[in-house]
Amino acid sequence: MSSSMSHDSSAEPNLTPILDMVFQLITFFMLVINFRSAQIDASLKLPVVGSARPVDTKGATDLLVLNVDAEGRLIVYGIARDIDSYLASEAQASRLASRREGRPIAEGEELPTMVVIRADQATPFHLLNRVIQACQQNGFRNFALKAMQSAST
Repeated sequence: MSSSMSHDSSAEPNLTPILDMVFQLITFFMLVINFRSAQIDASLKLPVVGSARPVDTKGATDLLVLNVDAEGRLIVYGIARDIDSYLASEAQASRLASRREGRPIAEGEELPTMVVIRADQATPFHLLNRVIQACQQNGFRNFALKAMQSAST
């Protein structure tokens, strides 16, 4: 009887479960990444208000962020856009999305989209008012104006 029978078998780990988990994590993070931060124009100097708070969306799931520079130009993803044509296309997209959800919205009716306006502190009011009026003409009625909170010492 030979007890010196040796089996040169090496145990290799099964990598399939760990690779599956890594793939699922990558997929999860790709789906939940927030692209809204790309809409914010960091070059704007927002007005400072002592009581500034985060935007209350009031349950609205659709947000439209508009950046208005000191000359009254609408800046979207770093590109100056024509105010009227851009808002008309966004209003149309909002109507199509509502229709897909089974809530059709007719032309001229209020859209469920919350418009967040980030205007530079040097923007004259008449230029900011032009943006607000263009929004209203296209059916946007829910607004939030962004400001920076004053530094408390």
